[in-house]
Order: sequence, then structure tokens, then C-alpha cells
Amino acid sequence: MRSRRTLDDLPAIPVAAENFETLGSPEAFRQTLLALIAGARQRILLATLYLQDDDGGREILEALYAAKAARPELVVTVFVDWHRAQRGLIGKAKSSGNAAMYRAMAERFGPGVSIHGVPVQRREVMGVMHLKGFIIDNAVLYSGASLNDVYLQRHQRYRLDRYHLIRSRALADCLAVALDRALGQSPAVRPLNVPNIPKTENIRSDIIALRHELARARYRFAGDRIRQGEIGVTPLFGFGVRDNELNRAIVELIRQAREGLVLFTPYFNLPGLVQRALDARLRDGCHVLIVLGDKIANDFYIPPEEPFKAIGAVPYLYEGNLRRFCKARQRFIDAGGLEMRLWRHEDNTFHLKGLLVDDRYALLTGNNINPRAWRLDLENGLLIHDPNRLLAGHHRAELESILAHTQRLAGHEALEPFEAYPEPVQRLIKRLARVRADRLVNQVL
Repeated sequence: MRSRRTLDDLPAIPVAAENFETLGSPEAFRQTLLALIAGARQRILLATLYLQDDDGGREILEALYAAKAARPELVVTVFVDWHRAQRGLIGKAKSSGNAAMYRAMAERFGPGVSIHGVPVQRREVMGVMHLKGFIIDNAVLYSGASLNDVYLQRHQRYRLDRYHLIRSRALADCLAVALDRALGQSPAVRPLNVPNIPKTENIRSDIIALRHELARARYRFAGDRIRQGEIGVTPLFGFGVRDNELNRAIVELIRQAREGLVLFTPYFNLPGLVQRALDARLRDGCHVLIVLGDKIANDFYIPPEEPFKAIGAVPYLYEGNLRRFCKARQRFIDAGGLEMRLWRHEDNTFHLKGLLVDDRYALLTGNNINPRAWRLDLENGLLIHDPNRLLAGHHRAELESILAHTQRLAGHEALEPFEAYPEPVQRLIKRLARVRADRLVNQVL
């Protein structure tokens, strides 16, 4: 997609609007995923950042083995990030990560479920496999959620995301073929549920070759005209700063908004191109609603009464970005053209991302709309074309449910001042600013 090409010029897969469903909660997401797995007849392909070694992750993995045992002809493949699968949680004791569970499950249940690690870079900090989408027979369950207790709401607490189910053989085939071509056929993508996993340095040349292939990867499909009662779906890849079709679509969605734009992001660190596109919409009188998590709803937040770790400064860095953003646009907030909403619900966390534009377009994506997603991670998304506004009710209901736990931000002065931050947070942020490392940190957060 060229930079000035309109969204309507993009090819799209027609889908009957009745085959598009919005799920309203993590519990509904979990139950739908388990039901789809149990009923699978031909294929199960899962792309997710991680499948965690906890109750939620084990429930999904056991369901995959049970489906395979019930139908031996079933193809079951899971793609996760290579690095994330082989380390413990940040701030926790060092461990061999989720891969240990994958191997234990394979020894317990036998072969049949393939779990592959995707090394987008030689180091996790420089990029991860962030593709999303669960393809089960002819259904696509799309969410930015990964698979663990909190995303699946196994034990009261949850991490809120967006969840959509699209039933379309053409879309499912398109996503499945792309996963196989881009990842399944690469020598860099190795099984993780086997005894001997190579070290990252031993597959260095394969990783470099994979990166070159990913830079050219595209979803291949025959687009068609959207007819009465249908919507269109355009799958998009995003990788790297050059020729990134997902990044361009995000900017073009903002540019083409006329009446109203909703942007969801969990980590407030908008790329410069996005900020400039938003500013242009504000100047033209378009209403812009940005929904993000309060710092307390950030998954890296550490309560002040708990021992401090450096990672706990991250939510405060994001709030600093938010403060500067609002201060520079206070006149639009005061006039009502820019509406900032902070989400917080008890001790739950927030992980929403994507766009809604004029009741004509929607973007479902795992892209956090930040510099890391823009430059480093392997991303994808589904652009929804809805010229007849058939899904307007879906989007309104989803948005109302999300906004129920938000508060409108009156401006930068309503945020907690820097001086009120915990002392360890203040010291770390001052140290980063003193050596001018805060900007660098923002590029990889």
C-alpha cells in the first residue's frame, strides 16, 4: 500500500456481517477458544507471543493434546516468540521458561502438537514475534491477548484486551498459508517441545535470513467487491521501518477520519507519525478519543509498598509521555475535540489496542502503536471495511463496555505530579534523563 493510497483501494476478503462477532470479556474469550479447540476437525494454528506455564496456559495446551487425541488427522501448530519461551518472568528467578512445560507435555502426551519458537532477532530487546490470531478450521479468533492466567481470567484478576471472532474460510486460509510460508518453512523457526533446542548463536545466519523474508512477507489473497450484507477484511503484515504496510494503514486510518476516531493503546508512547496525524485531525475538527490504561492498570506497575525493581518505573515513564502529550494539546482537551480516557478497574490490567474510524473502518491488531511495534516487532492486523456501517452496533457496545471503567482526563495537571512518585522511581527517571537515555528507553519500551 503506497502512502497516499486510500483504504478503499486495498483488496479485501468479503465476509458476511453476521459472521463477525465481538466477545465482551476475557472469560468469553477463554470459553470460545476452548470450544473451538474441542470442536476442531482439520486444523488448529495459534500465533501468540507466549503460551505460559501456569494454569491458563496448561489448560489450553492440554485442550490441544485432547483435540489431537480425539482426531489424529488434526494439524495442531503453535507459534510463539523464541526468546520469550526460554526465559522466566521479568523480575523473577532465572528459569528455562515455558519451553520446559512444552517438553514435559510432549513427554507426557506424545507427539502431535507442534510448538515452534520464532526468533525475530538474536535478542529479545531488539524485537519479538508479536503476530496474533488463532485459526481453527474456518474460524479466526483474533485478539492481542497472549495465553496465561491473567489474559484468560483464570483466577479472578484479568488483563483486558479486545476479542473478535470471524467465520470465513477465505480469511482462515489466507492467514494459515501466510503463517506456513513466513514462519513454518524457515530454518530459523525451531520446535521448542523437543529435548535438544539449539542455542540462539548457533542459528544466527538462519535468523538473518528469516528477517529478510519477513521484510517481504505479505498476506496473499484474491480480493473481491463488498456486497450488500458484507464487510471486507484486509489482513496486514507489519515488520521494520521500511515498506511496513500495517504502519501505513494505521497512519492512513487516522488521516481519513472525518467525524470521529477512537484509538486504543496500552503503553502511551505514540510514534511521531501517529502524533502528527492526530494533530492534523484535531485541527480539522475531528473528534479524537484516546483510551489508555491508568499507570496502576499497567502490567509493570509495582505498588509502593512492595520492593522496587527497575521495571516498575515503566508505567511512570508512560505517564510522563502522557503528561507531555496532554500539555501540548490542552486547548483541544478544553474545547472537547480531544478526549483522553484512563481505564482502571480494581487491580486488573489493560492491554487494548486498535482503531475505530467513522463507523466505516476498524483495525484489530496486536500492535501497541508505539515505537517498538513500529520498528522492531513482527506485527499483524485485520483492517475491517464497513461501508454500510453494519458493525456500528458491535463497535458501540464494545466501546461502551470499555468506557464503563474509565475516567475522563481533564488535562496534564490532573495527573499525579512527578514529585509525588515513589523515591526510587524519581531517582531512576532523573538518572535516565541526566544521561539522555530516556529517549532511547522509549524506543524499546
